[in-house]
Parts: sequence; structure tokens; C-alpha cells
Amino acid sequence: MKGPSRRLFLQFSGLAVLLTACAPRSGVGAEELTALGRRWREVTLGAGLFDPAREPYRARLARLGAAARLHREAMTPTGRSLWPDLPFPSLGATPARLRAMARAYALPGTGLTAEPGLGSAVATGIEHYVRHVYAADAGQTGNWWDWQIGAPRALLDAAVLAGPHLTGGQNAALCEAVDNFVPPDRLDDYAGNSTGANRVDLCTVTLLRAIAGADPGRAALAVSALSPVFRYVTEGDGFYRDGSFIQHGSVPYQGGYGAVALTGLATLAAVLRGTRWEIADPAFHNVLDAVDRSFAPFVHDGACLDLVRGRGVARRPYGDHARGREIAAAILLLAETAPAADRARWRGMVKGWAARDTAKPMLRAAEGDQAFHARLAAVLRDETTPEAPEPSGHRLFPRSARAVHRRPGWCAALSMASSRVAHYEHGNGENPRGWHTGAGMLYWWGRGHGDQYSDSFWSTVDPYRLPGTTVSTVRLPDGAGGAWGDTRPQADWVGGVTDGAYAAVGQHLYGLESTLEAFKSWFFLDDAVVCLGAGITSRDGVPVETVVDNRRTGAVDSLTVDAAAGWAHLDGHGGYVLPPGQPLRTLRETRTAGGASRSYATIWLDHGVDPDAAGYVYHLMPGANLAATRARAADPGWARVLANTSGRQGIAVPSLGITAACFWAGGRAGDLAASDPCAVLVRDLGDGTATVTVADPRCVLDGLTVTWDHPVAGIVDGHPILASARTGARLTLVFGRPADQAGASHTVTVRLA
Repeated sequence: MKGPSRRLFLQFSGLAVLLTACAPRSGVGAEELTALGRRWREVTLGAGLFDPAREPYRARLARLGAAARLHREAMTPTGRSLWPDLPFPSLGATPARLRAMARAYALPGTGLTAEPGLGSAVATGIEHYVRHVYAADAGQTGNWWDWQIGAPRALLDAAVLAGPHLTGGQNAALCEAVDNFVPPDRLDDYAGNSTGANRVDLCTVTLLRAIAGADPGRAALAVSALSPVFRYVTEGDGFYRDGSFIQHGSVPYQGGYGAVALTGLATLAAVLRGTRWEIADPAFHNVLDAVDRSFAPFVHDGACLDLVRGRGVARRPYGDHARGREIAAAILLLAETAPAADRARWRGMVKGWAARDTAKPMLRAAEGDQAFHARLAAVLRDETTPEAPEPSGHRLFPRSARAVHRRPGWCAALSMASSRVAHYEHGNGENPRGWHTGAGMLYWWGRGHGDQYSDSFWSTVDPYRLPGTTVSTVRLPDGAGGAWGDTRPQADWVGGVTDGAYAAVGQHLYGLESTLEAFKSWFFLDDAVVCLGAGITSRDGVPVETVVDNRRTGAVDSLTVDAAAGWAHLDGHGGYVLPPGQPLRTLRETRTAGGASRSYATIWLDHGVDPDAAGYVYHLMPGANLAATRARAADPGWARVLANTSGRQGIAVPSLGITAACFWAGGRAGDLAASDPCAVLVRDLGDGTATVTVADPRCVLDGLTVTWDHPVAGIVDGHPILASARTGARLTLVFGRPADQAGASHTVTVRLA
């Protein structure tokens, strides 16, 4: 059987007839809103996408029906609770149970489909909850989100799904209560906690309120109030042109609020399509672009990278894979209303993620969401949709201090902090020890390492020794720094330059609640990341360390170190190359927390107590075997360090034709010189041409002059901000002020002499 059964269509059709017959009330737009309610049920429940008589749907639906039956039987309304095990206010659990019951009522195959007793129980529960907790005259206490998004979304969803069984009075009371906490003027200002994902959620609540109350004006408001979300921002919350997504003012959040926003927008676009409220704002195209620019770069083999998940990294194991599935589900839903080219590309991309996610297979894990499971299963069956491989290249996100580098067989990602981006986020008691995630944490994944940061990493890792970071070991209290991302340092030079294949990325580091200051650079190449540190200074009275790696390992993964020869190798993971004789510390330990025990191999450099202008050089070689690691250590000229000071850091890799530098101040690094702080990457393409790519990570320059001591015959392709060029024995490029001042990379192609 290739499609859903006839019985499925009859079940949904019968339910639709019943719902149509019991529209909230007649009037202008009421019929359209009733149809919109049907469309909401179809989109969110996956009507017509799956056969409820086939597995895994049959078992899942049966379990949903059994749970709903137990909830109905246990419901005991009193002045203190609706269920004895859920004392009021229970803003999350009680509305969620009512919605689960409503889903069992609305979905086919639950054994309670369109069952009047269950529908009446949902209506009774909503009425009771509105009378005793979520009342029109109730005051908001605790977290605003519960009252304005969480509870009303669940209650309204339940009301729309079980609509025929809510009386006019019950429906009116619910709408009046929602109006108390989410009045129309809540959407007047795009500011505070009504931005980004929160605005999408508030608009979703407003649309459901419009459906429940048959209010066309409120439906129009819900759609018009979405428009600010579509616009690119230059500060604060929202989508940026470089692909960044920020929430809470300073936290990169594609893997949290961003995923919520994408899911909400995909749902609303699907529900509203073909109606008078269809999203028509041309800026909605920015949301389509965000799939490739903002979300796909942070999904690796089906998992959403933790460096854009804020405080959510501390919630539960494999949360990165759960967020990856959420993003995949949103993309497949958005594809249904997207142009054909986007639809085909996205389906192939999601198919590739699902095929490569061996740590937490996506299709099996998706069984709890029938709609997503059905869409994903259809894509996986579709022989005309090829699996898209992992892309190769570099993506730099200047506005969110993030970088992602991909090469065949491995992926690396870097999280930093700046005057715009928080060291870390904590709040609601979550992630109180994420202090150093913005101190240059360098994540990396090799083949078969899809669960490296998933499987209880955050609960068991030493929070003072996160891989890639340079930290003062001064002890910090839980929740050090301000909550909700209020932990931005004073550093402006954070970012770098990329030509799309390689990158030079730097961070002027200031420690969190310490005197630590350092200059860190990473050069992302084909089989290695070359890491430089300089100017490492502290007066905290404790040791300062640079953590080369802190890898969660298996019991048989052996760590071999030859400091005299300048290398270390972790079996099954990769290699590390250092200058011969550079002191290297190692530790093998098992750490236990929250009932989980995990083994770690830690490699670090000890800069001593209160270092003054200390530095380091090392190469990370993801996936390298022992022989490759030894060979690289035996070839010190492979990557020549041109400078490693608090003024400049640069390298040259002749075999790749690369010369790159982070200029913390104007000056010279090898064959490169710059008039002002900037980042420069030169690459000889091997065909008689070369590219010179520059960026201003501080986003302040009115002009920049870069020279390259190499014979150049002429300019092949300039750039809009290139003001003038002088060729000959030396290349001199004079750049003007970038129009966007967003730290973007600008490339000039030259013909070599």
C-alpha cells in the first residue's frame, strides 16, 4: 500500500463534517474560520499523510488513546485541582493533558476518535481550568511565557480540536481569559519579549484565539503582526543577513528559539495558504532563505550543533538530535508551500540527515510525531529524491561569533563571546555551569562520533576544561554573570574572514568574572585546524589553561603522547601536533553526574599561575590516524607561523597556497600587511589567479589598506568596496567603508604575474 487507506479518509471526513456542523458561531468570516480550524487540524495532526492501521502509527495512536482514556477516567475536578496528581496551577502539565486528550479525539485510530464522551471531558476540563486558574480576572505570576504562550496555546489547540463539544459559554470564557493575558495590543510593539520566536508564538496564540472565537479581525492581526519577524535585523533579536539568529538579545539560538520560530512559521504558512489571510509579505522570502543560511549550517548528520542551543544544552541527553528532528520537521512542512527548487533541495538535505544520523536514527525517533514521521517516510521512499551529502566548506557568522567548518569525514564548530554575544546563557535554573562555552570552545565530530556531545556530555564534562578554550581556573559560582545571556565581554574584535572554503577566525578573549585576557586564532584548513594563542595574561592567582581537547571516549580508546616529537594521538578520534618539547598535560578520568558515568581523555597546556603574555601553537587533526599524525609532526614547515603576538597572528600553508592572518592591530605578518585591525586570507588558486579576502570583525572601519608582497599582474574581479588597487611587484588594495558594517568577508580576485 503506497498511500493512506480509504478508511482513513472516511474517518477524517466524518470528523470534519461534525466539526463543520458545530462552528463557533455564524457571521462574516465565520465559515472561513471554521475552514481554517479544519486546516489547522489537518496540518498539525497530519491528516491524510498516514494510514492509522499501519505500524508504527497503529501502536502509537493506540497508546495515545489509552493515555487519553486514563486521563478521562482520572479527571476529578475540585477547587484545588483537575487531576489529583497535578495540583494547581500546573500551567504546563494540565493544559498539555487536555491537549493530548483532544488529539486522541481528533486523530483516527486512537479508539476514541470523535468519541463524544472524550470531547465532553476536554470541554469540561477547559471550563474548569479557566474558572479556577486561567481566568479572565487572574493575575499573572511566575514565568510570563506560561501565561501568554504555553497555557493558552495548549488550551486553544485543545478547544479547536474538540470544538463541537465546547458550548458557547465555555468557548467565550476561554477567549475572554486569553484576551486578559494576550490582548490585541500585546502585538503593537516589536520589542521586549514580543520578538523573534516569542512573536511567532504570540501570533499563533492570536490566530487560534481567532479560530476559537470566530474573529476575522483577530486572524488578520495575527498575520500582520508576523511581518517584523521576516525583516533582517542589525541588532537584538531576529534573523541577520549573515545567517545568525539571536534571541534574548545576545544568545545565538537557531537550535532553540530559532527552531521554534521556524516551526511556527512553517505551520502558519501551511494553515493560511489559500485563505484570505495567506502570508503575502514579500519579506517572508527571508524565512525561506533562512533554511539554507541560518539552520542547515548548524545541523550535522541530523543533530543541531550545541553552540546555537543556549541554555537548552543542559536539559537532557540527545537534545541536539531532538532539535535536529524539529528543524527537519519544520523544513519538510515549509517545503510544502515553498517554490519547487527549494522543495527539492530541502527534501534531499533532510533525507541525507536522516540517512547519516546513526546515533539516534531519525525515522525511528520521529514516531512520536505522526505528521513528521509520515512526511519523512515519504521522502525516504522517494527514489527521485537523492540524499544530499554533507556540504564541504566554511560558514562564518560574524554577528553571532560562530563558525562551522566541514570537510569530508569531519565537521568542526567554534563558539566565541563578544560585546554583542554572551559567554553563555543560564536561566530558570538551567545551564548554571556553562561559563566557558564562549571562551573559544572548539567542537568537532568525526565519522561515528554523532553522539560526542549528546550522550550526557554536558552533565559529566569538567566545565572548566571545555575543548578549545583558554580559561582561568578561578572557581566560579553557579550562574556566574547575569542570567538570560547578560554575560557579554568588552571584546569587539571577534570574528574573522572566509572565502567559503577556508577561514581565519579570531577572538580577543576576556575571561568571565576573571582578569584573563588572551588573543586566540583558528585557521580552518583541509585536514586540520591550526590553533594559535598569544598575550595570555591573568592576575587571578590561579593557573591558566588552554584545553587542547576534552574528548568523551570509550574504554578501549588509547591516548598516546610523544612530547619530544611534538604529537599526541587519541585512538579512534584524531591527532594533535605541537611544537616539540611544548609541555603537554593529559588526564584519563571517569566522571559521574545525574546517574551517568562517562570516560574522558583531556589534553591541555598549563600556562602557570598569573601568566604574562603566554602563548601556544597546536594543530587539531580530526579523524587522523597515528601515522598521519606522526607524519605531520615530522613536517614542521607544512604550516609556518608568521606571527603569534597580541598584535598579529598568522600562518602560511604553501601546499594549500594559503597565507592568512588576524591583525589585532595594523602591522605585518609575513608577506601580508594591514593598515588597521582586520582579518586577511590569501589563496593561490593554482590557475594563475589568487583571491584576497578581507573582513573587519570590529565593524568600525571607514577604510582599510592591505598589501601582499607578491607579484600581481592585474585585477580579475574587484569588489564594490574596493576603492583602488596597485599591482606590480607588490599588491596594494585600498578598501572603502562596507555598506552593511556587519563583519562580512569581501573578496578580490587577482591575476598573478
